[in-house]
Amino acid sequence: MKFRIADTFTANLSRLTAEEQKLVKQTTFDAQVNPASPGLKLHKLDNTKDNNF
Repeated sequence: MKFRIADTFTANLSRLTAEEQKLVKQTTFDAQVNPASPGLKLHKLDNTKDNNF
């Protein structure tokens, strides 16, 4: 599976508290390393502006 992070990820991440940032970064890393990890669910995005997304 290809894992992509939007260009706006970092900008939006900076708007979170330090604790929220830590959790988001950890979850993102876990999803990259093992997308089938228990406790994580990935969902297909529907109705995106870019049909190739």
